Amino acid sequence: MAKLSDPLVVGRVIGDVIDSFTHSVKMTVTYNSNKQVYNGHEFFPSSVTHKPKVEVHGGDMRCFFTLVMTDPDVPGPSDPYLREHLHWVVTDIPGTTDATFGKEVVNYEMPRPNIGIHRFVFLLFKQKRRETLMSIPVTRDRFCTRKFAEENDLDLPVAAVYFNAQRETAARRR
Repeated sequence: MAKLSDPLVVGRVIGDVIDSFTHSVKMTVTYNSNKQVYNGHEFFPSSVTHKPKVEVHGGDMRCFFTLVMTDPDVPGPSDPYLREHLHWVVTDIPGTTDATFGKEVVNYEMPRPNIGIHRFVFLLFKQKRRETLMSIPVTRDRFCTRKFAEENDLDLPVAAVYFNAQRETAARRR
């Protein structure tokens, strides 16, 4: 059971995107080699245009993982009727390595929030075996992480982290 002080509960990632789970693997997500993602921190969209480095710690070379990046706040957080929008999927990531060694099945799409502050969520799932993914999403819109995990025989995540971003105005870029 997740604690009410858990940042994933406070940020409504648990509930809106995924059910409560136990972190059993450490995952770090870093943009531009020096901007690590921490739960609830804000990034400018201009600083997350290229896919991040995602490192997995705590698995072993016999474990494989699937990484999903999603935005549950589309088109806006006050009325996310298009929830969720898929930004990235990488499968077959060996334990104790980074996502560049996995198989990118949905290319990275940079965040482009239009209305309000959006959450961008990275979820790491342990695969039951290598090359386990069968159901690749045909569209990025109206993605459902829970359904995706179920269709691909993935259990609850083993790690998750999210950041916030909002539309960048010319004044904010200065």
